[in-house]
Amino acid sequence: MVESSELQGFYKLSMEKRREILKKVASLTEEETKTLAGTGGLPAEVADHMIENVVGGYTYPLGIATNFRINGRDYLLPMALEEPSVVAAASNAAKMARVKGGFTVTNTGPVMIGQIQVVNVPKPDSAKAKLMERKADLLKKANDQDPMLVSLGGGAKDLNVKVLSSLKGPMVIAELIVNTGDAMGANAVNTMAEAVAPMVEEITGGRVFLRIISNLADRRLVRATAVFDKETIGGEDVVDGIVYAYAFADADPYRCATHNKGIIMGS
Repeated sequence: MVESSELQGFYKLSMEKRREILKKVASLTEEETKTLAGTGGLPAEVADHMIENVVGGYTYPLGIATNFRINGRDYLLPMALEEPSVVAAASNAAKMARVKGGFTVTNTGPVMIGQIQVVNVPKPDSAKAKLMERKADLLKKANDQDPMLVSLGGGAKDLNVKVLSSLKGPMVIAELIVNTGDAMGANAVNTMAEAVAPMVEEITGGRVFLRIISNLADRRLVRATAVFDKETIGGEDVVDGIVYAYAFADADPYRCATHNKGIIMGS
């Protein structure tokens, strides 16, 4: 950087003008600036309306993982990523899993949690009880925000309330349990939490700060299992090695983090 990163009115400019400024400020070469101009197949006008200060786009290779059989049906799985060997490894694992019927997948349903944080509550335990007494009213207020979701079988289904001890004193946390259907659900859940916040304040006598979705989706779990033929994956020694590797990860968080990273890359 040869100049300040404070760029007044940068967001108002065209993508081309932003690139010109970036070239000057960041001392980019002509070739580097041209590289920025690509949008990875996304129309420039679309990219420029999706996020702020757009100067270009970025492309991931899209590969197809083969051999998958899931719940008795065959699938070809698209995978967009940049690390070599992941698509090949997934395809190979699926091929080995087919010997015993492939993968069995289950899910717990599309349930997300919206949290409403209440502070300065005079009597937290009493407030908790009062919120539960008004559960039906709170759920109705939440569901009134998204009649379409409700008509499709989703919506706020339950209310959980807990009292937390924190470094800022006790807090009452009201949690909307929301079936979000096929959507990730952030917009729907956040809108519901915003809508019920005034009611929560009135009921508890406290003050609401956060009213927002939780991304710890522990009620929205997908589980996949498969049985592998011992000889297909390399015999007894390979099986022992896999079990020992699992035991290592189960006992040590540093190993576990890397195991989980591998799982996430293939998901």
